[in-house]
Amino acid sequence: MIRPAAFDYNPETAATNRMQQAPGGEAGRSQDAALAEFERMAKALSSEGIEVCVVPDTPEPSKPDAVFPNNWVSFHQEGTVVLYPLQSASRRPERRRQIIDAVCNELGYTIARIVDLTHHEEQQRYLEGTGSLVLDHTHRIAYACVSPRTHPQLVEEWAQELGYQAVIFEARDPHGVPYYHTNVLLCIGTRMAVVGACAMPTEDRARVVAKLALGGREVLEINYEEIARFAGNMLELASWDEALGDYRLLVMSDSARKALRPETYARLSAAVDGVLAIPVPTIERLGGGSVRCMLAEVFLPSVSAR
Repeated sequence: MIRPAAFDYNPETAATNRMQQAPGGEAGRSQDAALAEFERMAKALSSEGIEVCVVPDTPEPSKPDAVFPNNWVSFHQEGTVVLYPLQSASRRPERRRQIIDAVCNELGYTIARIVDLTHHEEQQRYLEGTGSLVLDHTHRIAYACVSPRTHPQLVEEWAQELGYQAVIFEARDPHGVPYYHTNVLLCIGTRMAVVGACAMPTEDRARVVAKLALGGREVLEINYEEIARFAGNMLELASWDEALGDYRLLVMSDSARKALRPETYARLSAAVDGVLAIPVPTIERLGGGSVRCMLAEVFLPSVSAR
């Protein structure tokens, strides 16, 4: 997780992210509010036994979206680190070697190789990490909805490089605008998947839902309103409980928790060992991303997920 130093509404990213809202009365106070939300989330995760590596952002240059590290880096179990091409030039300074070094030093991660895709920015082709890609690690499938930030050719290149099957589809909001990132409408856990299938054309919907159901995984569909309140932007994390042993924790925002229909939430909570709902209203409203976007998960060889 990256502790924000200059969080703010970014009009450059808002051009392709309809989930961002321009500031109103909170103008000028966004950094303090976002920092408080960040600290509350980091503390809540730690209290649940999740090992959190917090790296502070640098004040200069100003990086209003630095709180969303999963868009530019991913850490894989076999020691592969992937660096991703970002659409917004204002976000590219977020890629800092100091952050990768902190993960290695604090969590004991060992780098075997680095796959650097950032040169695609020169051709205006983008793939924004695990925002663009939602990964089924069990079946090694990479899901991606096409958008200005998710180039299908790069999805295929990534999948070939890391040994995944690419499942590419269309997904649009009620106004016909492509969702900017796949992870706002899709979450894949061990025993369940949450998907905004309503946003897909019929032919894509059937294909994607069938893939998600592999291995008996329960597929829970959410509607447009639930997507708009970040009910698709969740992440299952691994912890360990002294009484229960391996422990699967589903992390979501308070907004997502309140948006979910009772029957959907009941089925969702039954598929994990615990649910943690964290309020991040400023980050959601101005940044257009939620708790999943704030987490760059680190897979270590000795465990399935962290």
